[in-house]
Amino acid sequence: MTSLTLARAWTRRGRAAVGLVVVALLALAALAACEASDDGRATAPPAGRVTQVTQPEDGIDQPLMIALSQAKNFHHKAKVYMSDGKPDLAIAAVRGVLAVTFPAGAPEAEDVRADARALLAKLLLAQGQPDAAMSEIDAGLAAATRESFFVANLYTVRGEILEAQAAKLDGATAPDDVTRSRELKRQAIVAYDKSIAINEALQRQLMGHP
Repeated sequence: MTSLTLARAWTRRGRAAVGLVVVALLALAALAACEASDDGRATAPPAGRVTQVTQPEDGIDQPLMIALSQAKNFHHKAKVYMSDGKPDLAIAAVRGVLAVTFPAGAPEAEDVRADARALLAKLLLAQGQPDAAMSEIDAGLAAATRESFFVANLYTVRGEILEAQAAKLDGATAPDDVTRSRELKRQAIVAYDKSIAINEALQRQLMGHP
């Protein structure tokens, strides 16, 4: 996939994955920040006012909100750079997500970073750097402590990298290249199957099925 094609696809679909994490959590925080009026009705804080969220039961605090907002801003920067044909700057922006400091133990940090690793791998692959792309996927999987949509997506991108590497060998006649192509395709299928299995397990869990 070329940089221009990737930029167009990204602009068309948006960065849904990290957006789900950031938007959902910020929305929860906004709800928690609503103040009750004298008659008991909830009212939003005045425009321009910075409201500190302190309810620990919500799982959302100000440091986490700031970290999520920073990650979202880096994603926005990357999107702009890609639409402007500047993939190197887009890659640097996504690396900025990985440098964001999250509160210790925040599970959202793992999700956001896994999503960033997957995106970074896609950008590197588009720039003809499959080995660097795979390194990002390996780093994301090594850091994962639980199965999630974002881990499943890492496996999906792993499959895409392997598939792209195999495609470069299409039409090869040398025995070693033919064998290598088949092995890469086999590994791609394994990666896709792993992603499918994770998502199926998550679906069963969410639907209350054993």
